[in-house]
Amino acid sequence: MKSGRALAVLVGGVFFLAVMSLYRMLDLMQGAEPQLRGEWSAGQFDQDLSRLRNKIDRLERLLVSNNRMVAMLRDSLHIHKQGGANKSAGSSHFQKESLPGCRLAQQKDSPASVQLLDVYDLLPFDNPDGGAWKQGFQISYQGNEWAEQPLELFLVPHSHNDPGWLKTFDGYYRDQTRHILDNMLLKLGEDSRRKMVWAEISYFSKWWNEIDEQKRAMVKRLVEAGQLEMVTGGWVMADEANSHYFALLDQLMEGHQWLQTHLGVKPSTGWAIDPFGHSPSMTYLLKGAGLRNMVIQRIHYAVKKHFASEKTLEFLWRQSWDSSHSSDITCHMMPFYSYDVPHTCGPNPAVCCQFDFYRLPGGRISCPWRIPPQPITERNVKERAHLLLDQYRQKSRLFRTPVLLVPLGDDFRYVESSEWDAQFNNYQKLFDYFDQHPELHIKARFGTLSDYFSALHRHLGAADSSLPTLSGDFFTYADRDDHYWSGYYTSRPFYKRLDRALETTLRATEILFSLTLAEMRRSHGDLVAGFPAREHFQRLVEGRRSLGLFQHHDGITGTGRDPVVVDYGTRLFHAILNLRQVQQSSAHWLLLLDKNQYQHDPSKPFLQTDDVIPAQDALPQKTPLVLSDEPRTLVVYNPTEQRRSSVVSVVVSSPDARVVDSETAQPMPVQISAVWVEPHQASSEAFQLSFIAELPPLSLTVYHVTKAPAGSTPRSSYVIHRHGNPPSVAAQHFQVSRLEAAEAAAQLTLSNKQLQLWSSAETGLLQMLRLSSGLVRRVQVKFLWYGTTTNRDKSGAYLFLPGQGGAQPYTSEPPLVRVSKGPIFSDITSCFKHVTHRVRLYHLEGHSGKSLEISNTVDIRAEVNRELVMRLESDVASGNRFHTDLNGFQMQERRTLEKLPLQANFYPMSSSSFLQDSLSRLTLLSAQSQAVASLHSGELEVVLDRRLQQDDNRGLGQGVTDNKLTGSLYHLLLEDRKAPQDVGGSSTDHLSLLAHLDSLSLCHPPITMFAQSNSQLPKLRPFLPLHSPLPCDIHLLNLRTLEREQEAGAPSQEVALLLHRKGFECSSAPEPPPQCTWSVHEEVNLDDLLSPLQFRSIRRSGLTLLRDHDEPARQPPPRLAKLRPMEIAAFRAVLD
Repeated sequence: MKSGRALAVLVGGVFFLAVMSLYRMLDLMQGAEPQLRGEWSAGQFDQDLSRLRNKIDRLERLLVSNNRMVAMLRDSLHIHKQGGANKSAGSSHFQKESLPGCRLAQQKDSPASVQLLDVYDLLPFDNPDGGAWKQGFQISYQGNEWAEQPLELFLVPHSHNDPGWLKTFDGYYRDQTRHILDNMLLKLGEDSRRKMVWAEISYFSKWWNEIDEQKRAMVKRLVEAGQLEMVTGGWVMADEANSHYFALLDQLMEGHQWLQTHLGVKPSTGWAIDPFGHSPSMTYLLKGAGLRNMVIQRIHYAVKKHFASEKTLEFLWRQSWDSSHSSDITCHMMPFYSYDVPHTCGPNPAVCCQFDFYRLPGGRISCPWRIPPQPITERNVKERAHLLLDQYRQKSRLFRTPVLLVPLGDDFRYVESSEWDAQFNNYQKLFDYFDQHPELHIKARFGTLSDYFSALHRHLGAADSSLPTLSGDFFTYADRDDHYWSGYYTSRPFYKRLDRALETTLRATEILFSLTLAEMRRSHGDLVAGFPAREHFQRLVEGRRSLGLFQHHDGITGTGRDPVVVDYGTRLFHAILNLRQVQQSSAHWLLLLDKNQYQHDPSKPFLQTDDVIPAQDALPQKTPLVLSDEPRTLVVYNPTEQRRSSVVSVVVSSPDARVVDSETAQPMPVQISAVWVEPHQASSEAFQLSFIAELPPLSLTVYHVTKAPAGSTPRSSYVIHRHGNPPSVAAQHFQVSRLEAAEAAAQLTLSNKQLQLWSSAETGLLQMLRLSSGLVRRVQVKFLWYGTTTNRDKSGAYLFLPGQGGAQPYTSEPPLVRVSKGPIFSDITSCFKHVTHRVRLYHLEGHSGKSLEISNTVDIRAEVNRELVMRLESDVASGNRFHTDLNGFQMQERRTLEKLPLQANFYPMSSSSFLQDSLSRLTLLSAQSQAVASLHSGELEVVLDRRLQQDDNRGLGQGVTDNKLTGSLYHLLLEDRKAPQDVGGSSTDHLSLLAHLDSLSLCHPPITMFAQSNSQLPKLRPFLPLHSPLPCDIHLLNLRTLEREQEAGAPSQEVALLLHRKGFECSSAPEPPPQCTWSVHEEVNLDDLLSPLQFRSIRRSGLTLLRDHDEPARQPPPRLAKLRPMEIAAFRAVLD
């Protein structure tokens, strides 16, 4: 009864607020009416119109807020009604207490005025012909709009240099980039009015290493004078769809650190003109790195048109979860088709092309509209200037201020000195004409992005105006018609998987190396002679730069030519091998009881990893461990900040083995399984030994493995079946049986204490899941093919253009189905012609056993124009909504729209996606990036591989036919939800706490190493750096050793400590609770966090650790740092 009264009061309060808001809106409109009747000048009209637009924007935000409050109220009534019924029925789903900290994680303030999800709902996507601006509309003006405030134009020369695409990184540098930079130095120095921006530090650093000190001094003078601006400052212009946020931040840090060391500058403006869609995760990192403004280009043409018509092409991009607005960054969206000269001066490319003076008659390229540029002379300057001014004015009408940005460049422009002269000399003549004719009301000059944004903010401030706010992302990109760029989300999946392998290896190595140097200084006062710290640091730097280079928007995207892909793959491969050397050497030193016994011998490393990557295009292979009565030493490194129960598997030479903890001599639970050389043939010489390891956070744990008496080790038992064609099986050391006729008609089942699954006996594919809570969900796995359209334009590296009818069922001969059961894990493997699919269930206590592991090994090398997908079909009532992650950093709600073509409803998934209804959530966690879609309620599908014979006419000039034998790995997690909620509900939904922990385990598995020899091993002891795990919701993103300022290429005592506090949602609590803790407080005690490690000094900095962003050192004790959910914090620290 009391709750009913409270609800009534709440209803009344919300209604009162809504009425008052509407009343205020009417008041504002009436206040504006008398002003509308006055006679204004054009300038006053624009200013007052701008103020009125801002008021309307605020009203829209207020109405949106009211709508959300009403929706929340409706949900509360629904929950109140159903919650009581459920409780009276004794349901356990809704009786759990809220998770501490989850309310904090879901707090949010006023929403952005533009929500991209709502924009997509609004747009018709009808694509009418807009005339000269084909994808837009006719733009008109009176001519007196600039009488009060002249048009202020900044022409920004640029050259977009892809670090690999049609040529390799080194090929482009040799043939083009070094000449561009050489000429830049010469031509900018000739006239102080000339300017340029540069983005790719990978190229700039390579060029810098080749020039002499005199030229370096000239570069510094140009930078100090504002003629040369370094924009974004990343190692590359990164892809924003497939890249993980660790790698995005790492390449940004590598570029910024280089700029700080060599040029002493910090970028203030972002420049992302070629990534194929844009993510708010990148904007968060840029703002955290000190950037205040940014420019983007590749946005769906219909969205651009809408933003242009609303004059919202410039906005404050806000994180959907950020209640403080501290992450807002000013963003300029280029309005037209491309960033080349024909599509940047104004809406008519046929006119703009006439002002690309590189295309003058007799040059290498010409204008496709067949009207060539003309050199500017005294005779034609008036006509040419007015023609260009018309385009400038039309473009200006799409923005709210009289400040206009016009880029001048394209891919690999300004290679030849003649182009510099043609562009700068002809434009200077036009600018001089404008200056000589003030009646034209234009001030035009060469500029940088900082010049432009300074003028923009000056005008906004003078007009007391503000930009609208926006939240959401810009996927999936379409550049014309139904040509959606969702193919590259999966193209070259082998290398997308290799990218994440390097990322995982790099992070693990960074942390271990930093801990090793700190331990050396603690115990010895300095670095130990004989430990190759400098050489290892160089390997880390090369690893960072190889990972960074691959984040380029033609690298991880899979959109480079075949030789370029091989070059990328070779760099990734060598980086992993080199980083493993650092791991092995660091672990060796840390584990030695007597540090004086350390000897570094690269030819005979003390430790080596238990798997070998034979080549850049091959999957890893386990190295067999030969067992005897003498113990072999295994070292397991846990690179995560959490204590974990993990199943560690190695290949051994005996079907019987024993594993003991080296410190306690306690035997570990073990299981011997077959190593299958063929689907029906097990090896008689190699066996998989699996054991459960309890791994403290960031620890190196030592185990001893010996051969055990025959028959003493628990072994997997197998049931093998093939419908209609029973196989002959060779597995002499294992119990193998066949399904009886009655069993073949029933379902296969596996279970542990948390979870039970049912699979088809015919295919082995998953059919149903049941939780220990009683929740049952139909979850069926299916494989399907997509073909490509019969139209002229077909699928390629970039585009996904599926055939009519969508996906077709995967058909093949009945697969061999192999069911394995053992004390540590059980699994079902289905061996199809094109994919080997395995579902594994671990028999682990606690939350570690609550998810399914799904792995696929795919081979479509014999197919033509086909794409293989894995689809999950469930009875989760998700409607047309689902969620995907953005770069592994945050979740984004998606809505599948029938008005869009099928390919438009695919989105990038870097690490997770989920479906949910009021009672359950089904989450797919991924160890690699891929395309994902939910085309119907309860469905989730991922594209596993694509083989396409033709080019899709986006410049690559080839298809995608270099497919490999490719692995993919997932965890599938079914969870109860505590309370009914409107499906989709908030666009700021997070992963659950359990999903975060499960994703951490999936993406950062234990690293296993073994000692090379059994004879005379020195005494080892485990390395346990932390007393306790970090809080559940705080992720140690990195512990990165910084370079010594006084000695290039040498490690310093300082480390970059990067912490990410995850946002998690409230509707499900992991049971039993995990071993870590979490807090409702925003403050984090840095002294306790890594205890017993201590900080000699620690200060907060920007995300890229530029010294200009350092805060004062924090004084102990205690040293508290504010870290709100979703935020990343960076600290410059010296470990003691």
